[in-house]
Amino acid sequence: MHSMNHWGGSFEIHDPTTDDEHSRNMDLDRAALSRQQLDETQQSWLLGPQEAKKKDKYVDLGCMVVKRKVLKWTFYAALIAFVVIGVPIIIAKSIPKHKKAPPPPDRYTEALHKALMFFNAQKSGRLPKNNGVPWRGDSGLKDGSEETDVKGGLVGGYYDAGDNIKFHFPMAFSMTLLSWSVIEYSNKYKDIGEYDHVRELIKWGTDYLLKTFNSSATTITKIYSQVGGATNDSASPDDHFCWMRPEDMDYTRPVQTANSAPDLGGEVAAALAAASIVFRDDGAYSQKLLKGAAVVYKFARDPGHRTPYSRGNPYIQPFYNSTGYWDEYMWSAAWMFYASGNKSYIQFATDPRLPKNAMAFLQIPDLGVFNWDNKLPGAQLLLTRLRLFLNPGYPYEESLSGYHNTTGINMCMKLQRFNVFNFTPGGLIELNHGRPQPLQYAVTAAFLASLYADYLDAANIPGYYCGPYYFSADSLRSFATSQVNYILGDNPKKMSYVVGYGRNYPTHVHHRGASIPHNGVKYSCTGGWKWRDAKTANPNTVTGAMVGGPDRFDRFSDSRPNYNYTEPTLAGNAGLVAALVSLTSTSSSSGVDTNTIFSAVPPLYPGSPPPPAPWKP
Repeated sequence: MHSMNHWGGSFEIHDPTTDDEHSRNMDLDRAALSRQQLDETQQSWLLGPQEAKKKDKYVDLGCMVVKRKVLKWTFYAALIAFVVIGVPIIIAKSIPKHKKAPPPPDRYTEALHKALMFFNAQKSGRLPKNNGVPWRGDSGLKDGSEETDVKGGLVGGYYDAGDNIKFHFPMAFSMTLLSWSVIEYSNKYKDIGEYDHVRELIKWGTDYLLKTFNSSATTITKIYSQVGGATNDSASPDDHFCWMRPEDMDYTRPVQTANSAPDLGGEVAAALAAASIVFRDDGAYSQKLLKGAAVVYKFARDPGHRTPYSRGNPYIQPFYNSTGYWDEYMWSAAWMFYASGNKSYIQFATDPRLPKNAMAFLQIPDLGVFNWDNKLPGAQLLLTRLRLFLNPGYPYEESLSGYHNTTGINMCMKLQRFNVFNFTPGGLIELNHGRPQPLQYAVTAAFLASLYADYLDAANIPGYYCGPYYFSADSLRSFATSQVNYILGDNPKKMSYVVGYGRNYPTHVHHRGASIPHNGVKYSCTGGWKWRDAKTANPNTVTGAMVGGPDRFDRFSDSRPNYNYTEPTLAGNAGLVAALVSLTSTSSSSGVDTNTIFSAVPPLYPGSPPPPAPWKP
């Protein structure tokens, strides 16, 4: 047996002198490396234990285990971030905020607040406590009491002007115009704090209009057209001969009835239909209005009752005579379609025979003047709206494109450079050819121009053509602002024709209630004449009333007996309100509400064809 070296060493004795040579000639093998490592281990035994390496400490967070050092630095980082970022934010949020003051109201907003108050001054019936006109009280409480088919009589509504007559034709037009302005500019009304007020004014009017016919029936044969009245040069007590506050009236107030009223019926239908859109947030009332509108529209369209409501009536014809009814047909059909979505209305409104009968496309300048008697320009713009935003195409396109084209021509006719209408030296357009009370025509023209400009903007159309000439939408606004600014005081007389607006305005307004002192004294029919003829200013201010206006030379007489200059009207103020709200820039909202009016309108294009039947081999 061979003896063993238990230390793992070799028995061979090497000559140290040959080590270098031997190491150069010998390859190292794994055993040699192992022996070298073992020698290092033995050296460590001899040198003693090395210093123990520090162990990392860990923290168990439940869902994970992390090094304590990492956790500590994470905490420090979060604390620094809080100090650098969080603390300044907390300090900034704790500082009391000073809200930016809203911009001061522009002149149009200031005038609008006042113009709406005129309607409060014209209310008839039992007035609410918050009516806001201290010199007015309950009146006309016996109106229509002899009409047995009207429960409670014809109480309510509005007096038309400076007298105490309730003319239903211009009253209905005024309500339609106010509703149209709310539908287009509801956000503006809300921003300036007049939304609830204007809706209350509309409802006061539509509640009354529902009384003028049997709105609960399906078919009617008559409509009440007027309460109170007078004949020219009358010498017996009536609404013109007497000069009395409406609260003191003691003379007979006759009620006018129309068994044929295509024009009045059409306008009442338009008023109720437009208001039903305004009150869509009140479903029951909106449906009541729409049902009434359908009933009176059916009466207006009855082929056996096509005589104008005013024909031959001496109480109506000299004052609010209707010259036709095809414009009311177009106007009311458009509103009935928007309110109900019933396609039969738009089919009638775009039937080529309707514009032909209405002479809508003949480019007659006077037929482009929007007013209580002529609805054509408003109806055509209202239907142009349908083409601009929904563009239903065939079979409506032929008439809609005609309405659109005529609307542009109507706008062109108002521009001074084309000399279609005269202007006063101070810049007021003479749409009624120099006859009295020009302002009511100027404000409706301003409203349509401003509204059309907003339509073009909303449809991303930069302008329109007048023959070969191109005009931007701003040219329409320039016209509108020029007319309204004239009325508010930018005129040769430096006079505001809106009572209570500005420093210089008419103080001798032809208005019974405003001119007689509210002193508890009842002045008789003729006893009030002294107040009519007095040279002193009115004791009561009929705030917001837009008077008749100047003559064609910009001259104005602030004289109470001269009603051509100083008498306001309901329709005139409705046009003024609409123009003002379209122009105001006080509101954060701009432009029109393009969608609300279409909320009941169904798709007008043909439906998709049904899918083909499944294939069978």
